[in-house]
Amino acid sequence: YFLDKSDKYDSRDVERLQQDDKWVENYLIWRHDVVDDTLKMIDESFQWRKEYTVNDLSESVLPKWLFEIGALFLHGYDKEGYKLFWFKVKHHTRDPKQQLDKKKLVAFWLEHYAKRDHGKPLTVVFDMAETGISHIDLDLVRFIVSCFTDYYPNFLTKIVIFEMPWIMNAAFKIVKGWLGPDAISMLKFTNKNDVQEYISGEYLPPHMGGTDSFKYSYPPLVDDDFQTPLCENGPITSEDEHESKEEIDADNKEAGELNEAQNLNQKKMNSIEQISKSEETDKTEVKPKNAKKALTTFKGPLLHISPAEELYFGSKETGEKKCLIVLTNVTKNVVAFKVRTTAPEKYRVKPSNSSCEPGTSLDIIVSLHGGFAASLQDRFLIMAAEMDQSSGAAVPELTQFWKEVPRTKVMEHRLRCHVIESSKPSSLTLKDNEFNIPAKTNEDLHIQLTHLLQINKRLEEQMNRCLWFQQLSVVLSLLSVTVAAFCFYLAYAQGS
Repeated sequence: YFLDKSDKYDSRDVERLQQDDKWVENYLIWRHDVVDDTLKMIDESFQWRKEYTVNDLSESVLPKWLFEIGALFLHGYDKEGYKLFWFKVKHHTRDPKQQLDKKKLVAFWLEHYAKRDHGKPLTVVFDMAETGISHIDLDLVRFIVSCFTDYYPNFLTKIVIFEMPWIMNAAFKIVKGWLGPDAISMLKFTNKNDVQEYISGEYLPPHMGGTDSFKYSYPPLVDDDFQTPLCENGPITSEDEHESKEEIDADNKEAGELNEAQNLNQKKMNSIEQISKSEETDKTEVKPKNAKKALTTFKGPLLHISPAEELYFGSKETGEKKCLIVLTNVTKNVVAFKVRTTAPEKYRVKPSNSSCEPGTSLDIIVSLHGGFAASLQDRFLIMAAEMDQSSGAAVPELTQFWKEVPRTKVMEHRLRCHVIESSKPSSLTLKDNEFNIPAKTNEDLHIQLTHLLQINKRLEEQMNRCLWFQQLSVVLSLLSVTVAAFCFYLAYAQGS
């Protein structure tokens, strides 16, 4: 393909394909590991990406009014922790002159999210409340479907369709014809009574039976759910404060014992290595148990962040309430950082707004507050920016610095929450594994079977309603014909 069509590809896509194993894997997964089909999909998607200049799409190249109407945006998470991609159908009207720009807007959002969250799948929500015939645009719907089936591999978890008007049934029969069997199984038709099977009420607007007070507005770009003000949680109270002080004191003491001959700068630079060694000698009781400090690291241009993707919390039963984030400054200047979260009422972050000296490491303790439990929908955002040597690092100076720093110079990295359901150690014996895995599998199968039975029941109810309406329509039609014939007979009799 490349030898014949190299001029039809963006060189940046080709370069990424050669370097990004995850991207290649997603193409293979979506095409069931059939190499020929995978190559065909890559070829088609690459040509499409160049045609739509996907790599260069930005807010500045699209009409501002497209963002202002709020027909498309990212907001919230489903119950499995996947980001929600909203299509507010009532805000869309057909216009052939605007069609290309609207398609580029869809591509902009998908590419924006794919680059930000490294291709983590999406859940699409078609909110069809208050819609009718004037909002049906099969050309745009077909384009959206093609984006997920042909251009963005393994990028779709489900399509939740809310309150589809009966008048659109015929249109969606056409849409189903465009979807493959895998995508058809992802369609979830819902109403106010059952939409919370897929999305919890905290991320649903009131008209869908939820409690989310989110109101779309632009600017700025609505691209995440991190709360404002920042996660400035203040001092951790009672037991949390006491435990955190003990942890910090113990960490400093331990680091001092291991590096008496080194200066403070060297101690901080080697903190990750020291903690790894201390884990081997069982000296980590003072650290959060689930800190994956030496296992995964995100290597950003300003900070290296460990863990790279997930913070591990326990469920209410396991009781693990603390995690550790390690920041390492890899620049020659002071780096200011701040931490945001989608659930500031749940978490305490210390420190949440500070700075890191050149070449040093700093620990951030994230702890659950009160009786709250972590959930898959919770997210953390670490923002970092390089400071000039003349800039101060006190809180007032940092506040002013964040007001003035250009957004293009800010590094952002997001972390998900992972909830550990079992408090058993990971190093289970073979016998333990043999005993536990079948039970878990049976439980999962039971849940899936129950879910399928519920879906089957709803489908039967919908079919019964359709049959009832069909029979009613036939009866009314016959009645109308009878009345019309009788009227004609009366008119004819009077004329005679």
